[in-house]
Amino acid sequence: MFKTFASISLVALSLTLPSIALAEDVADKAEIGNHQKGSWYAFWGWNRGSYSDSDVRFEGDDYDFTIKNMSASDRPTTVGIYPYLSPLDMTLPQTNFKVGYFIEDNYAISFGVDHMKYVMDQEQTALVDGYINVGSQHDGIYDNQAVYLGQTDAAGDVTFLAFEHSDGLNYGNIEISHFDEIYAFTPDFKFNRNIGVGVGFLLPKTNAKLLQNERNDAFHLAGWGAHIKGGLELSYGKYFFRSEVKLGYINMPDIRTTQFSSDTASQDFTFAEWNFLFGRYFSF
Repeated sequence: MFKTFASISLVALSLTLPSIALAEDVADKAEIGNHQKGSWYAFWGWNRGSYSDSDVRFEGDDYDFTIKNMSASDRPTTVGIYPYLSPLDMTLPQTNFKVGYFIEDNYAISFGVDHMKYVMDQEQTALVDGYINVGSQHDGIYDNQAVYLGQTDAAGDVTFLAFEHSDGLNYGNIEISHFDEIYAFTPDFKFNRNIGVGVGFLLPKTNAKLLQNERNDAFHLAGWGAHIKGGLELSYGKYFFRSEVKLGYINMPDIRTTQFSSDTASQDFTFAEWNFLFGRYFSF
């Protein structure tokens, strides 16, 4: 699935990532409008994500093993008035929030959070390398051994591993973006585009059921990420709808997995994210 989504994202980016020379040429011919120096903007929206397979290493006092090429997916909430438009529960879906400031005409710096969700595909068999010695049915030496990760006991509880950043894969990031106008239908109704790059930190709330230990269930600074993006925007007056595609890389060397501080995990992967955003420009 990741390869398909990433391919679609690359095509979308190719349509929105013109050369800098072309972007500047368009900017020279168009009115600056909402993208003038000193203006602000803010948006709220939702996302879909896709992730590459990754090697995930789990370490503790009595185990050290790596699950190779583990697959994972996002977890979108069913679209409806609840919870997407519920004031108390709007953060339950996969959401995006950002505030930006135009440091120059057509150039903005912004900061916000991409609240993505990353969920290990439970019904999968993966190669495991390392050892486990915790007094469980899974103790042993693993030498690239195929293991079904969705093993459960008689009560239906997972005995080996359930692993997800579902509350969530929180990517706080800062971006530099360039905006330009493609076409003005009327003086107020315009079609714009933007390109940008960003870096940030990962503050996931990881929900892991590892060898039947209790989960940690706390926000934890786990690593960093970087991305490029391209987007198209329809604006009417100060209001806008924007669709963006991001391609990025995430590296988390310090993931908390259980209530024991010695239990950690590490992984890195690439991601593709498609965002649907509604916002407003402000001029002071």
